[in-house]
Amino acid sequence: MSVPDYMQCAEDHQTVLVVVQPVGIVPEDQFFRIYKRIASVSQVSVRDSQRQLYIRYRHHYLPENNEWGDFQTHRKVVGLIAVTTCASAKEWPQTSERFHGQKEVFGSTLYDSRLLVFGLQGEIAEQQRTDVAFYPAFDQCPDVEKRVEDFVESIFIVLESKRLDRATDKSGDKIHLLCVPFEKKDFVGLDTDSRHYKKRCQGRMRKHVGDLCLQAGMLQDALVHYHMAVELLRGVNDFLWLGAALEGLCSASVIFHYPGGTAGKTGARKPKQSQPADAGKRHRPGAQEVLIDPGALSANGISADTSTEIGRAKNCLSPEDIIEKYKDAISYYGKYKNAGVIELEACVKAVRVLAIQKRAMEASEFLQNAVYINLGQLSEEEKIQRYSILSELYDLIGFQRKSAFFKRVAAMQCVAPTIPEPGWRACYKLLLETLPGYSLSLDPKDFSKGTHRGWAAVQMRLLHELVYASRRMGNPALSVRHLSFLLQTMLDFVSDQEKKEVTQSLENYTSKCPGGMEVITLPDGLKLPPVPFTKLPIVSAGVSDPVYPLSKDFLKLPSGRYFQWVQGDVCEVQLMVYNPMPFELRVENMGLLTSGVEFESLPAALSLPAESGLYPVTLVGVPRTSGNITVNGYHTSVFGVNSDCLLEGLTNVKTGGCLVEVVPSLPRLQLTTSLPRSVNVLAPLSKEELSSRVSLQLFNGETQQLTITLENIGTEDIQSLELTSKMVNTKDKMYGEFLSWDLAEAGSQLPLKPGQSVAVAVGVRVKLDFSGQESLLQELNDDGISVTGLPISSPLRHVLKPRAEKSGGTEGGKTEYSHIKSLEAVLNFKYSGGPGKVEGYYRELSLGVHVDVEPSVFFTRVSTLPATSTRQCHLLLDVFNSTEHEVTVSAKNNQDLVLHASECQR
Repeated sequence: MSVPDYMQCAEDHQTVLVVVQPVGIVPEDQFFRIYKRIASVSQVSVRDSQRQLYIRYRHHYLPENNEWGDFQTHRKVVGLIAVTTCASAKEWPQTSERFHGQKEVFGSTLYDSRLLVFGLQGEIAEQQRTDVAFYPAFDQCPDVEKRVEDFVESIFIVLESKRLDRATDKSGDKIHLLCVPFEKKDFVGLDTDSRHYKKRCQGRMRKHVGDLCLQAGMLQDALVHYHMAVELLRGVNDFLWLGAALEGLCSASVIFHYPGGTAGKTGARKPKQSQPADAGKRHRPGAQEVLIDPGALSANGISADTSTEIGRAKNCLSPEDIIEKYKDAISYYGKYKNAGVIELEACVKAVRVLAIQKRAMEASEFLQNAVYINLGQLSEEEKIQRYSILSELYDLIGFQRKSAFFKRVAAMQCVAPTIPEPGWRACYKLLLETLPGYSLSLDPKDFSKGTHRGWAAVQMRLLHELVYASRRMGNPALSVRHLSFLLQTMLDFVSDQEKKEVTQSLENYTSKCPGGMEVITLPDGLKLPPVPFTKLPIVSAGVSDPVYPLSKDFLKLPSGRYFQWVQGDVCEVQLMVYNPMPFELRVENMGLLTSGVEFESLPAALSLPAESGLYPVTLVGVPRTSGNITVNGYHTSVFGVNSDCLLEGLTNVKTGGCLVEVVPSLPRLQLTTSLPRSVNVLAPLSKEELSSRVSLQLFNGETQQLTITLENIGTEDIQSLELTSKMVNTKDKMYGEFLSWDLAEAGSQLPLKPGQSVAVAVGVRVKLDFSGQESLLQELNDDGISVTGLPISSPLRHVLKPRAEKSGGTEGGKTEYSHIKSLEAVLNFKYSGGPGKVEGYYRELSLGVHVDVEPSVFFTRVSTLPATSTRQCHLLLDVFNSTEHEVTVSAKNNQDLVLHASECQR
């Protein structure tokens, strides 16, 4: 026997084997429809008895395995059901001959057989025969199940007669020696009269009768016979059959303890109704096992004496002893090279029992033993089956990673070099089944939160194998999806060199099949979700929320809220991104993902240097209608893969979206001035968003005109225009108006059409108080007369410095610079028009004005002259004109003094 049945379990020892095969030409789908109906009759209650007969069906069974039927009777084919088609009476003889030829294959072991004929009608079909059933069509056979039950009952009659014949054999010492195929040549020439030989014959027959009792539903009798066989066979060192007797004892005990079966959900069987309700709880360690089966009393050849029955119940092994006896049996099988299949199947049965007992570590020892059992030269298909079953068994005991390992080995076996036509589809399917064992899923959302689970190196190897298998299957879209997944989820574990190699491979694949955001559905129904590149580039929150709406103009609303967007205007969203790759990253077609109002995204292209650090990126678009819009994320195209990246999926972003109100269309002004723009920043007191700034330098008392040109660069008419000003710093005393204007002329040109402009003249006049600054008195003592106590101006009551030497050096320059004062103000234009004006919205446009003011005159000398009265004196001041223009100095009760540029007079 060279081909193991990996699906066997301990309870299969109580089943009888029936082979169901097609004869002649039978459509495959129709055959399996009938086979499924036949296989549904897996358990039959025998008439006039409380016993159950269990049937195991196979549609393919090797005749060489049938030769081991004496060793273990559940391996013997005792029933044959043939399914055939016959269109006319002329074909019937040939059909019948084929059926008899099929019976001859298993003829030595068959108890009974049946032929199901479909399609034949007429005289032949009307004949009443027990071994043949005629049906007009495959869908017109209502009594198939009933005929199978009758067939099973006929098998039971033969089985019961054989059991009775062997159990009551009175042939004395002349008991036939049962053999396995490879033993027959070894027993040629043996002394058949020796006591050792006779004990061997008795022990093997006892074991065989135990098998028949187990199949016939007589569990307690089977236990007794197995125990007797163990004692006899151990005495003659018949290790192969001793192992079989021990395995039979284990199987009977498993059936007793676990009436629901050990094959899992697929092979679960209904417990006999005669079993007590707590039968499933009998595997308590150390519990004394006692069972009286009402179905195994005198009607079945067992004494009705309950004390005898209790004694037989004690023959059942405890759950712990079952495993020990399995170990013994397997060690005995291991002594025989030709019993590898029996040894392997025994390991599988023990593992299924241990799985129910939740003893995973011991089960793994049996499986480890099964791995090293040599079955000779196996075909590639048999190797694949072996590794797949090992994987399933490891999964059964909870060894997920070990299960995945053998599943992957099976996948690699599908494409072994020795296979003429490698099965890449089967390989790919098996590789997908290994993913859970390696803590790997194909959904990138499972990797977006929390720490990484599993061994990244193994996961990357598996993903590379999926990519390669996809390519060999001729499915480049799958290769792109798996490579994208590897790059997105394993980026932290990939070396710089591997990053370059993976991205080059990805670009090669996407040149033939671009990657997208569609869900890929595999033939077996598995769906592969899209993989957006949220890490290429990585979006980081930075110091503030990474996404906030901006407007080209400062937009103020009646509600007081800011940063609302305007219909038809170009609006912006700013992201902070960085490139984690060790090479330049090109990001193409990067734009906004929005929902709500109609929005036209204007994609951008980026080129981020290697490991760039935080880099601001502004994404723009135009809302085409008014209402609410939600910025959900952004889309990119990197390495040929198009990605839709949602904010809710970004680990560094806390917000799931940004809601912005889009107001109706408003006009748009562009401001230019007659003076150049200034780079000076207004004082910190100014918090307004300034559209532009200008800077002037004036002498105290000087007036200059500033011309502001306003151009309508929008699409709506400007219907209203207001202008206000606000001083930013007011610590210096000032006389008169700093800024003055007249909007009457500009207002007469409203409404201002798109493309038109209007000029507004603003007068800038500075008149500050420079008195009281001691630095203005460069020469304070002339003829020794101190003016400290004079009531010229209260700020002069300080210790006056001595006259400074006139010099054109750096210090004099510093002194001149310190005389400058600054004035700052903001001109605010408030305007509106179009649909936005109807709903009360308007725009504001602000111009910052910065003026540096220098004093026009300096007092360079102070002296006194006596007056006519002793109580009075004349104060003489030398006045210096520091400007390049003519200056008129006025004083009370005196005439005006005219000073030319750089002139000094007293």
